[in-house]
Amino acid sequence: MKLKKIFGIMATGIIAGSMFTGCGGDTTSNKTDGETKIGLITTLNASEQKLEEILKMVAEKSSVKMAVHKMTYYKNLSSMQMGIESGSVDEISTYQSVADYLIARNPKFKVITDHPLTLSDSFCFALRKDEPKLKAEIDRAVASMKKDGTLDKLVKTYITDVKADEPPAVELPHIDGADTIKVAVTGDLPPLDLILADGKPAGFNTAILAEISTRINKNIELLDIDGDARAAALSSGRADVIFWAILPVDDRPKDIDTPEGSILSEPYFTDKVVHLELTK
Repeated sequence: MKLKKIFGIMATGIIAGSMFTGCGGDTTSNKTDGETKIGLITTLNASEQKLEEILKMVAEKSSVKMAVHKMTYYKNLSSMQMGIESGSVDEISTYQSVADYLIARNPKFKVITDHPLTLSDSFCFALRKDEPKLKAEIDRAVASMKKDGTLDKLVKTYITDVKADEPPAVELPHIDGADTIKVAVTGDLPPLDLILADGKPAGFNTAILAEISTRINKNIELLDIDGDARAAALSSGRADVIFWAILPVDDRPKDIDTPEGSILSEPYFTDKVVHLELTK
């Protein structure tokens, strides 16, 4: 496991990223002209320039006036922290749940409020196109977890109610004689995707995967990778499943984070996008 990921989170409150921006927090952004530099974890099916064009399109469609956004990709949380603290970027794009988690541990960051665009993303599993059977099994497991209330309970326990205390590591079941699927996790979106200081994936990612393992009768082996390595891990066969890929819930193209040759499962969680900046 790459321990530097979680050490950065615990020591300095690193930020993770999706794209663009939202609302919530304790300060207000007034940038409506000039250029705002934004850091985010690499999106797997759109270049930085393409994301800038998409954001401009969404703003124009919504009749919103806002600063020009210059995107900078980072491969993981540690490099994003270096970018914001060095002044290479002004803000970092992430999710409300991630912002709550990080600010509870380090008040050096604050959420920018009252941004003119409010965007949200759903989270899905990404699989290779040649694995439709596995996708169907995962979709059925997620659907059954939604129906019987299990998914809501996991979200509440490992995302909504997580404050300053670390959520516990979750033991993945071992099923004798069952097939094993390799699932890539990043640790880039705590507490949604979390890796603890001892190198163990924990919290929501392992909790939902443990439940899915039981429901599809397959063992799960976790692989720790950087966020920008998700597509390569999948296409190379190193991983059978990527724990998270985003699906925009607005006017942005739906495939911005869908690697070529991959398919997405049904969503299992949705969160709004926010931006964090350093406190003055």
